[in-house]
Amino acid sequence: MQQQAITLLTLNELIRKTLDENLSPSYWVMAEIGEFRDSVKGHAYLDLIEKTDETIRAKMRANIWSYTYQSIKRKFESVTGEKIRSGMMVLALVNVQFHELYGLSLIIKDIDPHFTLGERARKRQEIIEKLQVEGLLDLNKQFVLPAVSQKVAIISSVTAAGYGDFINQLDQNGKNYKVHYRLYQASIQGNEAVRSIIAAIHEVEQHLIAEKFDLLVIIRGGGAQTDMDCFDDYALAQTIANAALPVVTGIGHERDQSIADMVAHTQLKTPTAVATFILSGFSEFEEHLNSLSIRMERVTKRLLQNEHNYLKDQSHLIRTLASSKLGYAKQMMDGFSKQTFGAVKHHLNLQQIRIGNIETSIRKITFSLLVKEKERLTQFDKTIKRLNPEYILTKGYTRTEINGMPINLQELKINDRMATFTKKQKIYSIIETIEDHDKKK
Repeated sequence: MQQQAITLLTLNELIRKTLDENLSPSYWVMAEIGEFRDSVKGHAYLDLIEKTDETIRAKMRANIWSYTYQSIKRKFESVTGEKIRSGMMVLALVNVQFHELYGLSLIIKDIDPHFTLGERARKRQEIIEKLQVEGLLDLNKQFVLPAVSQKVAIISSVTAAGYGDFINQLDQNGKNYKVHYRLYQASIQGNEAVRSIIAAIHEVEQHLIAEKFDLLVIIRGGGAQTDMDCFDDYALAQTIANAALPVVTGIGHERDQSIADMVAHTQLKTPTAVATFILSGFSEFEEHLNSLSIRMERVTKRLLQNEHNYLKDQSHLIRTLASSKLGYAKQMMDGFSKQTFGAVKHHLNLQQIRIGNIETSIRKITFSLLVKEKERLTQFDKTIKRLNPEYILTKGYTRTEINGMPINLQELKINDRMATFTKKQKIYSIIETIEDHDKKK
């Protein structure tokens, strides 16, 4: 027998009545927020979803009416420090509602902010443990920082206040150190931040050989906690860890560390701290050069003094030996003088001849030693003078630079302004033509 037909409204009323009679008044439901939007009337409309391996397995429309939403919102932001948004895991107290016209939906009565905090911490810890197992937490730290980071790749937003502070710190340093930098524009907050920063890192790596970067910095100013969530992303942390350059972060957040900070080579609190860190390398290197110069001067003086003392000692030794030999010879002569006058006279003549020969030999030896030591001292003096850069200039040679760097280390261009240093002058000139020696030949 065919079942009696009913209207759609009757069916919907039956569904509503059945749900009202069989369901509890409310349920605590764990779910992820899908789409989320505020209305002009103060209500919140959202989708609650459940996913397995990024596949949505369940989905239901939900509403938070204005009065309830304002209370939930204040409590949630007070506890978590962030706004309710898409992608969050929440524990929500819901009523199931079926409307004959609008269908099935959930009315959210409350959201437990402590559950969201726990889920967020759990996900963060899972990412840290995964990076640890994969050996990525300390991978970028294995780079040895250059003594001076002269070429820096910057990932930031040109409109970020932190970027402006960073550039001002580099350009207006008190010691006029020159840092060459290039900005790789990226979104540093919001849904696109992770993809944008990763793309910027890959772009830096593509330019690495041509640009010869020493360092990669990721900077931004401060901001709300939600703006920093992108820096806890696994894919971004993995990319930073595997970067082809040492990475320094200056994200400017109040929290102790983001995961991006943990995998970076060096973590600093703010963009200006990163700039100070880079400039400190220049300062330390300059101090090291000054120290080496002082040490070289001291060693040179010590060597000269040692040679002088050695020459003085040799001269004294020669005089002592000569005096000793002459005294001995004189004693021999006095002894023989007591013999017969004829024999003594004859013997005296022989001794006089012998003494003359000895004296001549001693003089020759003395002169030879003095000449050798003088030549050795002269050679040391010449060597020291040749080591002095000013010596080259006195020979008529010059030294030419562009922007403080020798021209043989640069690619010259027409209209480049060169500074040429002679012994007494600094000459500025403009390049009009550039000719290749090989082509002339």
